[in-house]
Amino acid sequence: VEAGLGCLPRVAAGGVEIYSRRLTPDEGEARLRHIHDAYHACLGDELAALRDIHGHAVLIDCHSMPSVQPGRRALADIVLGDRFGASCDPRLTSRAERAFRELGFSVARNAPYAGGYTTRRYGKPRRGVHALQIEINRGLYMDEHSVERLDRFDDVAGAIEVVISNLLDTALILPKV
Repeated sequence: VEAGLGCLPRVAAGGVEIYSRRLTPDEGEARLRHIHDAYHACLGDELAALRDIHGHAVLIDCHSMPSVQPGRRALADIVLGDRFGASCDPRLTSRAERAFRELGFSVARNAPYAGGYTTRRYGKPRRGVHALQIEINRGLYMDEHSVERLDRFDDVAGAIEVVISNLLDTALILPKV
C-alpha cells in the first residue's frame, strides 16, 4: 500500500502517478464500497452457490507479474499460490504444477507470491471452497515496455486453457462437503 499498489492503486508501471491529485477519503471509501466490496459480495455468493450445487467450488485467481523484479533472481514462468496449502487442496496445486511443467513452463510455488486477499478470503478447502492463485510472467506473452502482445500470446492462452481443463478434471475427484 505504501508503494502505491494497494486496493486503490496510486501508481502504474514504472511508478507513474495515475491521478493528478490524491483521492479524498470519501472518494476512496465510495470506490471500495461500490466496486471492491460489491465485487467480493457477488463472488462470495457465487462460490457459495456453486459449493451448494456441486459439493465444492474452485476459484482460479489469475494475475500477471513483471518478468523482472529488482533485487530478485529470475522469476519462474508461473507462480502458483495456495497460501502454503491453506487455500486449496494440494491435489489441485500439484495438478496445476504438473500440467504447466508438461507444457514446458518453469513453475514455483508460493514464492514470491503465496496468494493474496482473494485466496485468503475464499480458500477454505475444509468448507469446500478451493482458491489457487496463478501468476503468469508477463515476459511470456507481452513486450512489457510497449505493452504489446508477443507472437506467443495465443500459445500461452492455449496452455492456460489446457491447465484449467486439467484442474477441472481433478476437481471432480475432490471430496464434497
